[in-house]
Amino acid sequence: MNFVFRHKRISGLQVVVPENESHYDDEIEHFNFPPANSKKLKRVLGFDRHRVVTAGTCASDLAVHGMQNLFDRGLLNASEIDALILVTETPDYFMPPTSNVIQGKLGLGTDLWCIDINQGCAGFVVGLIQGFMMLEQSCIRKVVLINADTLTRTCSPRDRNAWPILGDAASITILESSDDAGPVFANLRMDGSQHEAIMIPAGGFRIPHSDRTSAQCEADDGNIRSLENYHMDGIAVLNFVQTSIPPLVDELLEQAGKTKDDVDWFMFHQPNRFMLEKLADRMDVPREKMPNHIVENFGNASSVTVPTAIVHTVGDQLIQNRYTMCLCGFGVGLTWSSMLIDIGSLQFAEMTEYPGGETA
Repeated sequence: MNFVFRHKRISGLQVVVPENESHYDDEIEHFNFPPANSKKLKRVLGFDRHRVVTAGTCASDLAVHGMQNLFDRGLLNASEIDALILVTETPDYFMPPTSNVIQGKLGLGTDLWCIDINQGCAGFVVGLIQGFMMLEQSCIRKVVLINADTLTRTCSPRDRNAWPILGDAASITILESSDDAGPVFANLRMDGSQHEAIMIPAGGFRIPHSDRTSAQCEADDGNIRSLENYHMDGIAVLNFVQTSIPPLVDELLEQAGKTKDDVDWFMFHQPNRFMLEKLADRMDVPREKMPNHIVENFGNASSVTVPTAIVHTVGDQLIQNRYTMCLCGFGVGLTWSSMLIDIGSLQFAEMTEYPGGETA
């Protein structure tokens, strides 16, 4: 499915990360794996440290902290918000929608469209597509897109494949109509037949919580986790990324009438350094144009990795400058999506920390 949007732009971008930082070297002893092999993985995959929420912190807490920060500094006016989108895999509750929880905590007006989208690593582009479609309505002038996940709360700290990679974060993206904005091109693909490649098998209504599903045990791959923990088939996902993403981006650029040389930055989802280096090489894109340093500094916070890559790499430059960016996300679902958009002349492009103590 292909999309074209006109007169739509991103006007502000903020990333919220927990101040609590956990280091891979301190976690190695918890893994059922030789320490020497763990240190080799650190070098190859780019593990180092990640941001982890403390006990009880939820997606709405990160989002509300960031939103209130913008309100307090006069960078966002609550009365101007017409729609609020939350993209998350880790909602506060099964019900009500967490977007409504955020609305209530911030005291926003009732004439406001709140919507939750259950999406993962492709969720930043998916959220942008949804937000730009909302802006097609004359009654909607400003959309706040929030991407927020606390994935570490779903993961076993004894799972060497998943725990070192994951992180927690939120992002707040302001979307507006603008006569000066150039066209935005996007595409989207989904394949539910591969939904088991990344999933939390139990804890929902298909396989409800029980003593059996919550029991930690050694899995076939030697990791210690329960059926209620996050699990990813790494080989399957690597093969999916290497075969599905290059043609997706080629199609996007063809649709836009652009070449890879016309793109200043390829801001892609950040599963790990190794996977992105292989993807850049396969796409014949210079590695320096596809940043791959987010997992080693912050962890993989699902859909927040793309805005984190943008802010961490060129945040200071986006106030005065404008860049053509190819955004791309891929993961749970399986879902993969890309977007070609000019980003710049932003009101703000920054990172802030959510306060917290030691990991519980």
